[in-house]
Amino acid sequence: MEAIISGFQQLMLTTGIYGFLQSGGWGNALMILVGFVLLYLGIKKEFEPLLLVPIAMGCILSNIPFAYISGVDPTSGDAGFIKVLFDAGIDSGLFPVLIFMGVGAMTDFGPLIANPKTLLMGAAAQLGIFTALIGALLLSFLPGINFDLNVAASIGIIGGADGPTSIYVTSRLAPQYLGSIAVAAYSYMALVPIIQPPIMRALTTKKERLIRMQQLRPVSKTEKIVFPIMVITVCAILLPSACSLIGALMFGNLATECGVMKRLSDTMQNALMNTVTIFLGLAVGSKMAADVFLNLETLGILVLGMVAFGFGTAGGVLIAKLMNKLDPKHPVNPLIGSAGVSAVPMAARVSSKEGQKEDTQNFLLMHAMGPNVSGVIGSAVAAGVLISVVPTMVQASMALV
Repeated sequence: MEAIISGFQQLMLTTGIYGFLQSGGWGNALMILVGFVLLYLGIKKEFEPLLLVPIAMGCILSNIPFAYISGVDPTSGDAGFIKVLFDAGIDSGLFPVLIFMGVGAMTDFGPLIANPKTLLMGAAAQLGIFTALIGALLLSFLPGINFDLNVAASIGIIGGADGPTSIYVTSRLAPQYLGSIAVAAYSYMALVPIIQPPIMRALTTKKERLIRMQQLRPVSKTEKIVFPIMVITVCAILLPSACSLIGALMFGNLATECGVMKRLSDTMQNALMNTVTIFLGLAVGSKMAADVFLNLETLGILVLGMVAFGFGTAGGVLIAKLMNKLDPKHPVNPLIGSAGVSAVPMAARVSSKEGQKEDTQNFLLMHAMGPNVSGVIGSAVAAGVLISVVPTMVQASMALV
């Protein structure tokens, strides 16, 4: 009888109920509730379910006591399957590169080629990156927060609204903050339809939102083939540190546009992209474990990510308004400027939807794709600059000290 009672007691000590009652277990319960909220937003509200649902499941699974799905079982020493995914794909920086390859295969750079000035909107939308970088350095003066330049640069890249780029930069500059930054970047990407519209409406007038743009000129196949080759060449000459992301992006695009790699292009767009998205979402969500997520620094990262995203959106809209002042004969609807953040194609769809709220016959989607795809290139370029410059600055500052 004593053996039975002892066995029953041992069994109870391994249940999730006991784990939740332990010190810190409330945090796991809270994060599981957060995961349920994300599931609701992804399934019921359809806020980018391809991102939110895997992230939510990763969050829930990683907070189940004694499951060790995102960690190492102390008894057997075996790593959970999500930890294996994280180490292999995110910690190494592989998944972001593969995602860029798939994005390139699905992207049509025709709107950007047809209207090159939309590149300025994509560049202006990177304002959020440097705003958040400065903000992170200022926050480091608060007690309990210690963001150095490497961490500030990693937080800043959230402003580009580009999850893969955020992961890629952080894995090289501040890997200890990879979980919090990845969660912030992907959460804000998924919440584009909520975050952007109020900023867009606040910065534009009804008259500006009613602007109808001229139809884009047709872009030849030759132009579409030359474009990725030209971008890779320029990147290789001026910014080699960005070649991993931009090279993967342009390789995927070339595979689609050249017309002789249909099978490979289809694989990049579908099987590869879907597989990596599943793995990446689960791995990112696993870093929402209570023990690493519920702290003051994570809260600071989430706040700065929101600020960065807001400034990025505003930067694109404001540069579009300036372009109208400088060239009133070829007006640009400022709503498409918000698509300069590189959440493709979510941001472009939001721009189009906001335009049709004012005029149901005003179709802005293709025009918005110009700044949207230029934002992808812009965030990758910004990432290359940060990876090249920040470590050198840190070393120089340490030498002075």
